[in-house]
Amino acid sequence: MDILTLLQQLNPILSQTTIQQMSQIITAMLAMTGRITMLGISRWTDKGGSYRTVQRYFQTTISWGQVMWQFFCAHLKQEGDEYVLAGDECVVTKSGKLTYGIDRFFSSLFGKPVSSVALFALSVINCRERRAYPVLAEQVIRTEEEKATAKKKAQQKKAKKKAKGGKPGRPKGSKNRNKSQVILTPELLRIQRMIGQFLALAGNLIKLTYLVLDGHFGNNNALQMVLGLGLHLVCKLRSDSALYFQYEGDNKRKKYGDKIDYANLPARFLKETTTEDGVRTDIYQATMRHKEFACPLNVVIILKTILDTGASARVILFSSDLQLAWDKLLDYYQLRFQIEFIFRDAKQHWGLEDFMNVKETPVTNAINLSIFMVSVSQVLLRDLRQEDSTVNVLDLKAIYRGHKYVAETLKLLPQKPDPILSDLIFDRISRLGRVHNSLPSLNSS
Repeated sequence: MDILTLLQQLNPILSQTTIQQMSQIITAMLAMTGRITMLGISRWTDKGGSYRTVQRYFQTTISWGQVMWQFFCAHLKQEGDEYVLAGDECVVTKSGKLTYGIDRFFSSLFGKPVSSVALFALSVINCRERRAYPVLAEQVIRTEEEKATAKKKAQQKKAKKKAKGGKPGRPKGSKNRNKSQVILTPELLRIQRMIGQFLALAGNLIKLTYLVLDGHFGNNNALQMVLGLGLHLVCKLRSDSALYFQYEGDNKRKKYGDKIDYANLPARFLKETTTEDGVRTDIYQATMRHKEFACPLNVVIILKTILDTGASARVILFSSDLQLAWDKLLDYYQLRFQIEFIFRDAKQHWGLEDFMNVKETPVTNAINLSIFMVSVSQVLLRDLRQEDSTVNVLDLKAIYRGHKYVAETLKLLPQKPDPILSDLIFDRISRLGRVHNSLPSLNSS
């Protein structure tokens, strides 16, 4: 597919010059090997894609949120399909001290804070296709106030662990507070602004009811932030959360019923039981209360038990939508993981780990270009997957690399070969390096 034609839908947002530069760069990224840096890209571009041109592109201020959304609406949105909104943070390790936004962010891969840049991304997930498409990505820049607050919180937590004795219960003189009125942290304010920006951009073009976040946001502050945006939250609680059943007596002032005993969950809340490979999975659903949350929660408890040993483990999911069925809640949270594949592809194939830019605008463009390439590759793979559903990004890059080699070779010939022969050459060379090579060949007859 002609990349320039694919990008013409962005004409209202980007200038024609920027679109042409982007077309050159994307074509090079699809064909190139090695690290995806500005210099590496310039070595694989055609005429008009010099290193200076690549530099100019990375210095251009681009409204990436509008670009990703317009591209999604033009090529990826399916009318009538159900979508949920998901968000997650990604950490990209970087060395040195000059890269814009570099800090020490916690990496789940290393299990500790590392020198890195971080980004928070929003994606819409097609529930039928079970695939996520990025719509907004923004670098995380922590202010000095945010760093000081995090440090103070860590010190308080450490001091609390060391403290011994003390009188249990509420501190003397403390008053009841309205838990629906919360003070959002700088992190939640940043995410709130991003979601509000996207919802304003999306308008009525797509119906979104649920926002899915990971367990880091399983708290009342995040819940109130999401409710304030007109969405319902689907998230995860700690496995040892102190939950209470709804009070069903005559005392109207009382909210909390019996505290949940995870070892003896009432059978009336059991929704499904399955057994596979010696592991029994019991799924419970009930409307419950948590003393740190302002409103009741729709809670789904997944209890897994090894039949031979009796060992068990549980996962607790919740939603602010009390009418949401347990299977839908579980499915929405499982779909959240699709956003991790966006980060994986951006790092593995599109240079999210490779860029060497240090200033704000080039770093922003490098991050967003890597994320945007995930959507571009999905559009290009769509036609190939009609013939073979197993075709992946490596196969796509092998095809473009093979075409690049053949095109450069044909330029050296004094006379162009017959078009049929050219097609056979393109087909044969583009198969070199593919992981899945079952697509029909042009010369199979």
